[in-house]
Amino acid sequence: MRLNLKVSFAEKDEAKKLGARWDAAQKIWYVEGKADMAPFAKWSPTPQAGPAASEPAAKSAPARKQEVQGKVIVGENYVAQARVCACLPWDVCDKCRAMALAS
Repeated sequence: MRLNLKVSFAEKDEAKKLGARWDAAQKIWYVEGKADMAPFAKWSPTPQAGPAASEPAAKSAPARKQEVQGKVIVGENYVAQARVCACLPWDVCDKCRAMALAS
């Protein structure tokens, strides 16, 4: 009997050592033909893993995109330079040539 598992990326090597296999088509870890399923209990998709739990879940709705608000972190020696022109950062015009990095 096949049992699909919910294995995080951080724990994939541990699951593989215990005998779990990766199903690339369904993108899920699973075990099959093991007499003792106890080592895989922490990756069971539901608390009571029965035959229905081993069936892949159908995707009914697309996942919502999470908005992440981040903060830019720079080194302590970073000094922001004021823009002297409106050219693109990778273009060098006559106004910003003095501030451009040597190439």
